Amino acid sequence: MSFVFDDRPCELGEGPLWHPERQQLFWFDIVNKRLMTQASGEQQSWQFSEHVSAAGWVDQGTLLIASETGLWRFDLASGDKHRIAPLEADNPVTRSNDGRADPWGGFWIGTMGKNAEPGAGAIYRYWQGELRQLVPNVTISNAICFAPDRSCAYFTDTVTKLVMRWSLDPETGWPDGESSVFLDLREDALNPDGAVVDAEGNIWIAQWGANRVAAYDPQAQFLKAVTFEAAHTSCPAFGGSNLTTLFCTTAREGLDAATIETQPTNGMTFAARDVGKGQQEHRAIL
Repeated sequence: MSFVFDDRPCELGEGPLWHPERQQLFWFDIVNKRLMTQASGEQQSWQFSEHVSAAGWVDQGTLLIASETGLWRFDLASGDKHRIAPLEADNPVTRSNDGRADPWGGFWIGTMGKNAEPGAGAIYRYWQGELRQLVPNVTISNAICFAPDRSCAYFTDTVTKLVMRWSLDPETGWPDGESSVFLDLREDALNPDGAVVDAEGNIWIAQWGANRVAAYDPQAQFLKAVTFEAAHTSCPAFGGSNLTTLFCTTAREGLDAATIETQPTNGMTFAARDVGKGQQEHRAIL
């Protein structure tokens, strides 16, 4: 049974990150340009001057944050930020979207057009001071996550309804060869959004418009779904003391006023206990 973890509605909630050293969830409201958190029931947020969307944890007091112009080292205590790499900084059409740290300490980040312009975005990896483009011509970058055995990465361009799998070099984490289709959701008309892989290698995918996060095993077989009181589920994350709580951000974007009035929990951040066991989020090494 899911419940509302945080009752502040997001226009576009995204990028939930469970910080293992702080035992604290962070997430973003992309449209409203803010980083949000809650600790011991106390709500907090930071306002930015541009879109921010995804994060990795660097140490107890520092996050790596992706924005529409760069990757930033962000100090949680002071709110100070320092840009470590530009990210399509000269392209006003795009912003950052989904991202996650990989098992080697690298950080994968996707971009997209602010109005989902076809093919305007891309997927990149930042590692050892280098930002390298991996996938060009992406419309809505999502589902970036990694198998616990380091064998592969997953990603999607949401509009294709195809979740891709990509073998990774075991030493460096760079992609090896070409990606291939892991999961085809076209027949079911489901829209893959953010995703996370659990400790057993199952992938949990938020499905935009379907009010759920669905789990699939490494052979792409459907296992189960967790439903939430929000139409647009956007991204899951495992957290809690034993990594057995599934958090999920949601969005109000694209919903009419009547729908929001009928279901005011749209856009809130949810949790469901004991539905699976996650792997600890990897540290982003800067």
